[in-house]
Amino acid sequence: MPATLMQIATPDGPCTTEVVRPSGPGPWPAVIVFFDAAGLRPAQTRIAERISSNGYLVFQPDLFHRAPPVSSILGGEATLGALMKVFGDPELKARFLAEYYLPALDYANLKRTVGALLDHIGSHPDVKGGVGTTGYCMGGNASVRTATLFGDRIAATAGFHPGGLVTDQPTSPHLRVKSIKSRVYLGPAIGDLPPDAEAKLRAEFDSGHVRYEIEQYAAKHGYAVEDAVGIYDAAAAARHYEALANLFGETLGR
Repeated sequence: MPATLMQIATPDGPCTTEVVRPSGPGPWPAVIVFFDAAGLRPAQTRIAERISSNGYLVFQPDLFHRAPPVSSILGGEATLGALMKVFGDPELKARFLAEYYLPALDYANLKRTVGALLDHIGSHPDVKGGVGTTGYCMGGNASVRTATLFGDRIAATAGFHPGGLVTDQPTSPHLRVKSIKSRVYLGPAIGDLPPDAEAKLRAEFDSGHVRYEIEQYAAKHGYAVEDAVGIYDAAAAARHYEALANLFGETLGR
């Protein structure tokens, strides 16, 4: 079925959320997709639709819902190319980080927004089984953070070409992964998770007895998103869909 939009009530106001239903009768397990930093757009919708085609009710929340539409800072065009232009302008980049990126990943904000979405999913008549999450770039970071916040409410966690999983900041996700109860799959691109950072992340996962897999992809950052011109990698994208099918198929139930 075509993607539809709904409003999820959160403590910080309504959050526009894209919903994609599989074909045929439900109920189905639920998957939350966290978009990359260019926001909700056709390329991200196609990812949600592809995931849904395997029998999942997919929700894609607008983590930028506290700010004006992201297209307002991207020059009216929500694409990765437009985002790269913003990052090439120091003033626009600083504004984007302050108004969009950092609030989207703030733990307290994620707890309120994703908590409201999980409450909706929990009462949805067409949902059965576990809840999985996946995300891209910024969204991969959000996916991991969500797993650290919600424990047993998340059954599977994925992140592809995720950014900022290991930093020197006290809010670095790797410092909180011991609290994860879900099974985790990460597919970093070249440079996303250098050997020293990967070692730190693995050590924290191991310390928390988290079930996880990290597979390095020999592809550029952004490889799974079709509108990443000159970066999208069809073979790596296909591999990521296979990894998701395996992860969700083994964890979410039917």
